[in-house]
Amino acid sequence: MVIHMNDSQLTTLDQIQAFLAGTAPVVFAPKSEDAARYRFIAGVLARFGYGRLGRADKGLLRRYLVRTTGYSRQQVTRLVKQFRDCGELVQRYAAPKAGFRRRYTEADVLLLAEVDTLHGTLSGPATRVLLERALRVYDDARFERLAGISVAHLYNLRQRTAYRKTRRHWTKTRPTPVAIGVRQPPRPEGRPGFIRIDSVHQGDQDGIKGLYHINAVDCVTQWQIVATVERISEAYLLPALSALLDGFPFQILGFHADNGSEYINHRVAAMLTKLNAEFTRSRPRQSNDNALAETKNGAVVRKHLGYSHIPQRFAAQVNAFCAQDLNPYLNFHRPCFFAVETVDAKGKVHRRYPQDQIMTPFEKLKSLPNAAGYLKPAITLQFLAHSAAKMSDNHAAQRLNNARTKLFQSIFRRSKSAA
Repeated sequence: MVIHMNDSQLTTLDQIQAFLAGTAPVVFAPKSEDAARYRFIAGVLARFGYGRLGRADKGLLRRYLVRTTGYSRQQVTRLVKQFRDCGELVQRYAAPKAGFRRRYTEADVLLLAEVDTLHGTLSGPATRVLLERALRVYDDARFERLAGISVAHLYNLRQRTAYRKTRRHWTKTRPTPVAIGVRQPPRPEGRPGFIRIDSVHQGDQDGIKGLYHINAVDCVTQWQIVATVERISEAYLLPALSALLDGFPFQILGFHADNGSEYINHRVAAMLTKLNAEFTRSRPRQSNDNALAETKNGAVVRKHLGYSHIPQRFAAQVNAFCAQDLNPYLNFHRPCFFAVETVDAKGKVHRRYPQDQIMTPFEKLKSLPNAAGYLKPAITLQFLAHSAAKMSDNHAAQRLNNARTKLFQSIFRRSKSAA
């Protein structure tokens, strides 16, 4: 907004003081009308006799000029000095008529880009020597202007849009090879003992990590072991993995994980080497490689333990619940679907889930040919059958629900008292 102001009635410094106290900053005229503002400033300085005023009054008048002209304090100070020295205010600048002429053309920028491409973008001083040699030694007239360029301005040309467009190139992310495990899905071929494993995090709260569940599932029988640790660091994970693998009744023949560093490391690889187990890991862009464990994460772990944050200090208590109540229920009393695969004339594999193939993991294990041959030396089918017959499915489910309720009540009570 432009305000055309008549300040002829302001004849005393007291009136100037009242004006400054009762008005907001205003703009006297747009910057294109500097001549009018110069005349206004000269008139005010002459009317109040700026040279005869005291220091405080001079400051008051300068603040008034800053308020009414829109100039900065520094600019008003310069203009006041000019008025006192010359007795008038005159514009001492003018916009250039033709602007600044570029010394180096777009052709020079492209030529510099060509040289940098050929030599692999050397340092500025080395590149300047190349440009100078191209003209003086090899008499290439194209480098007539670039031969005299300064090192500093050479870097400026490298920032030009034409240079960047010419030198732009894309490189793919370089993969970091990890010589642990084989990138392939497990191939059990009807044999139990090929384990798929995954980690499930029990939520964050106020930036604090919760505990972690380790979920391991056999490919053929869907025998499942869930363990809980405070963290997935080496100190907590390795003992849990050792106990988890010991919890399977059959020999461990294979171990499949995604590409998380908690499993893809030399300590886990050494443990599996002692067991003589094949170590495989998921392939890129193959989401089904670890699909069974991912499915069990939601259908079992999240269903029974939820999504809410559980503090890490309760890991031992939750792990005891998994070992005593959850894992026996999953393997002896919870039915699972097992697919029957058929291949049509075109070679397409069809999977069906008939009613007679819905059974518990223990029943699936018993149904395998030579099932006893896969078991560990200290375990027999009779021992597993005795464990399954200790209670009915409904009794086992009721016991699981009661233990889970007791667990969460204890966690809630202890968390509330700690808060």
